Amino acid sequence: MSLDTAAAVPRPPARAASAPVLTGAEAVVRSLELLGVTDVFGLPGGAILPVYDPLMDSTALRHILVRHEQGAGHAAEGYASASGKVGVAIATSGPGATNLVTAIADAYMDSVPLLAITGQVFSTLMGTDAFQEADIVGITMPVTKHSFLVKDATEIPGAIAAAYEIASTGRPGPVLVDITKDAQQAEVPFIWPPRYDLPGYRPVTKAHGKQIQAAAQLLAGAKKPVLYVGGGVVRAGAADELLTLAETTGAPVVTTLMARGAFPDSHPQHLGMPGMHGTVPAVLALQEADLLVALGARFDDRVTGKAALFAPNAQVVHVDIDPAEISKIRTADVPIVGDLKEVLVDLEAAYRGAAEGAEPDTAEWWSYLDGLRDEFPLGYTQPSDGLMSPQYVISRIGELTGPEGVYAAGVGQHQMWAAQFIKYERPNAWLNSGGAGTMGYSVPAAMGAKVAEPDRTVWAIDGDGCFQMTNQELATCVINNIPIKVAIINNSSLGMVRQWQTLFYNGRHSNTDLNTGHGTIRIPDFVKLAEAYGCLALRVEKEEDVDAAIRTALETNDRPVVIDFVVSADAMVWPMVPQGVSNSYVQYARDHAPTFDQEA
Repeated sequence: MSLDTAAAVPRPPARAASAPVLTGAEAVVRSLELLGVTDVFGLPGGAILPVYDPLMDSTALRHILVRHEQGAGHAAEGYASASGKVGVAIATSGPGATNLVTAIADAYMDSVPLLAITGQVFSTLMGTDAFQEADIVGITMPVTKHSFLVKDATEIPGAIAAAYEIASTGRPGPVLVDITKDAQQAEVPFIWPPRYDLPGYRPVTKAHGKQIQAAAQLLAGAKKPVLYVGGGVVRAGAADELLTLAETTGAPVVTTLMARGAFPDSHPQHLGMPGMHGTVPAVLALQEADLLVALGARFDDRVTGKAALFAPNAQVVHVDIDPAEISKIRTADVPIVGDLKEVLVDLEAAYRGAAEGAEPDTAEWWSYLDGLRDEFPLGYTQPSDGLMSPQYVISRIGELTGPEGVYAAGVGQHQMWAAQFIKYERPNAWLNSGGAGTMGYSVPAAMGAKVAEPDRTVWAIDGDGCFQMTNQELATCVINNIPIKVAIINNSSLGMVRQWQTLFYNGRHSNTDLNTGHGTIRIPDFVKLAEAYGCLALRVEKEEDVDAAIRTALETNDRPVVIDFVVSADAMVWPMVPQGVSNSYVQYARDHAPTFDQEA
């Protein structure tokens, strides 16, 4: 997904007599306004201070002051993921910029359109280890689509506009614009629209017709097809086109962790989420298919298990806007490079022509898959320690809030339970850190999502470990009237790490107990902490109190609500395919453990 460093070159504008003279800092603000940006998240410091002065006068830009730059980055991600717009984060040089790196890397892994603007020391001081100097362009080069360093104020509009275009087109992703302080202070004519060259950046949107026809022929002839749907369908805004293709072909659909909501959970053709913690029908459908139509999916190791043994009898049609993803892990029999929104329309039309009068007979395939659904429904066992089941809590949040809500999860067990037990009916309702697995994502991402979608109910479903990494953004929410709901699934431990220690390290729970919720020790006391931030705070320890607490949260919209759900530390995420083994393990477990969906 990287862009040649020489490919994006802002061109100095031709001088125009009527052009207003602005400082570089004013040009930053004006460029964002003219691009249609309305909300930015950031935290000022010395090297970006010139930008913050004109930002104060802008009536078109709402700046939300975060408590940590990582929070700005994740908030911009949540904003982008909930709305489909470009998220914008601003930070100063040195540690301010490096604090953005985790969010930038997260956005890179999950193809989130993010524009990061950072200040840099004076150009005359670069390379001298000046105060708060860091080579943020070099640092972020591996995790951005492109990184700009701007030393000339005349280049600022072109750099901002080019960065916005790169972030939002092709395969979306993060772009960094680093601007020296002297470039921010200099006065130059402001020309809009700016001229810039992107000679190495030519995203392909229209797929080759012969490849579409070849894919349609394979799909028309398959006995065991599966539509393997990845997050690219969500980023492309192609959920409606996917639904049409699925219903036309009658093929089963699986949606990856990043694609939850791209296809309605309630649809009879949906088999659920595949992968390490996927449903048995979804995992075995992929493993036993004779044709995989991969749509904006990247054959991630969490889906494939041991890649060499994944879907051994399947031919592969791989559709992606990023040619670097095709055949990277699994060789595609029919590679298709293009925008999914267009490709799905063309593929559906081509399939109608290829299958006319000879629709494939998939009755036996569906009989097998329906049998798996009946035999292995997604379920869970009640804890034996008397504490609440986290799966129950999360399922009730989803049921009482409904499909129009937005759910941003942290990383760990609660993330998998939220993916499994909340029913998603629309795209952009499920936000999570899929590729990077970033703890601390949830609260700031929910904050950003609520700014983007103020009329929707937005939940941060977090763990007690994740919550302690970014909970300071609750102050941002209170001060800026961003009334998110936070559900802390508090098992008093680093739950997913503890689960692995239970299963693979003989139950030796080394450094995973957090002492946040069980017994008399509560460090911290989440209720007191949330109240100190100005939130409404509740604690729930019994299942009979769960619904009332959720309803209170749903009815409270004048401030954030934090609910500390004290749950069992012994609850585990099932099913589970151990890392590094074949997905055929599921077939083995099915044959040897009848309650695999709950116990294996």
